[in-house]
Amino acid sequence: MNATIEKLFGFDPKKHNVRTELMAGITTFLTMAYILAVNPGIFSALPGMPAGSVFTSTALAAVIGTLVMALYAKKPFALAPGMGLNAFFVYTVCLGMGYTWQFALTAVLLEGLIFILLTVTKVRSLILKAIPGTLNKAIGAGIGLFIAFIGMQNSGIIVNNDATLVSLGHITEGTALLAMLGLFITAGLVMAKVRGGILWGILITTLLGLLIKDPTTGEAITKLNGIVSSPDSVAPIFCQFEWDHVLSFDMLVVVFTFLFIDMFDTMGTIIGVSNGAGMVDANGKRDDIPDMDKMFMADSVATVCGACLGTSTTTTYVESASGVGEGGRTGLTAFSAAMCFVLAMFFSPLFLAIPSAATAPALIIVGVMMMPAIKRIHWEDYCKAIPAFLTIILMPLAYSISDGILIGVISYVACHMVAGKFNQISITMWVLAVLFVCKYLFI
Repeated sequence: MNATIEKLFGFDPKKHNVRTELMAGITTFLTMAYILAVNPGIFSALPGMPAGSVFTSTALAAVIGTLVMALYAKKPFALAPGMGLNAFFVYTVCLGMGYTWQFALTAVLLEGLIFILLTVTKVRSLILKAIPGTLNKAIGAGIGLFIAFIGMQNSGIIVNNDATLVSLGHITEGTALLAMLGLFITAGLVMAKVRGGILWGILITTLLGLLIKDPTTGEAITKLNGIVSSPDSVAPIFCQFEWDHVLSFDMLVVVFTFLFIDMFDTMGTIIGVSNGAGMVDANGKRDDIPDMDKMFMADSVATVCGACLGTSTTTTYVESASGVGEGGRTGLTAFSAAMCFVLAMFFSPLFLAIPSAATAPALIIVGVMMMPAIKRIHWEDYCKAIPAFLTIILMPLAYSISDGILIGVISYVACHMVAGKFNQISITMWVLAVLFVCKYLFI
């Protein structure tokens, strides 16, 4: 038995403990299972994407990606459709740019295939070195603000105002009240370091929704129609690709944005968690992670499979740090998390009954978790601070992750040009800046 575990998951009985690895995987699942409630809610804004099908595709993408990580890379990281990337898919590509969800799925597929090619050819490392770390940190923080804003908007905490564009909603009634209560409950659980605090916060807020009524309908905000059922079919969204605009500039921008966010999100998670857990040689470089390419391959394969199943880019979750913090060090931890996602597929009525007011706190808290990166931005250096600030602030204000990235790249090159720091602009950044300027001038 031990020999099989050693071979499959890189498990060393002298260093690792089976019970610890299994419990670490359950912990990781508990901290990221909120995606099963959030993803169907976000995709419900798109006609033709049934919540039940999106739930199943989300769970399946998580299972496939995490199993590849467990068996191929043999690392304790779990994967699922990424926060921020799902928002970009729905609110920027589909609702903002006006493209169909089939177009967006095609972009996700292409991004995954390109990611595989870049990983195999080692070009990935060259791209990572070319993009300034300042923009990488700013993008993470900007996405955090963006998804927090989406949560506040969907729950009625923030509403439309013709005079000021936005304003505070009626937070003493209905969904806004439920979201505010849920926010403080979830914050308390997270601050108390309760395992799966975000997920428990969602579930408690959902139960409160049975007691709080929607003032417009007079009905309870939460409507529970069961707990257990067989998984919904993914047939309505399976392999629904659209190739009409595959050679358009918009497709190029969308694919690049998916690729850019996925690449740096995965890299940041792997490097950060690995270093924090002491999984890196103390004498080696900070980004010299064993089997990094295998982990990137797991991420890219999961993205391709997720696109075929009908969901947004699948990425490595930073919540994996919770399982690693519990002692998870091998692929057995990831395998345990994958099995939890398998079981979760049979509880779709419970997850789908969760209202947007209950998932809003999760979006806000995850947004908070994405903000620490800004402290590593050199704010005293305006050549770096201005592009970083524009990247961060434009994502929520322009309601577009891609516009934040594009303007960030353009302003980075422009600021360094004005300052005469041409030697700090890489050839890659020059090319990207020219392409993005052309996008705004001619498209």
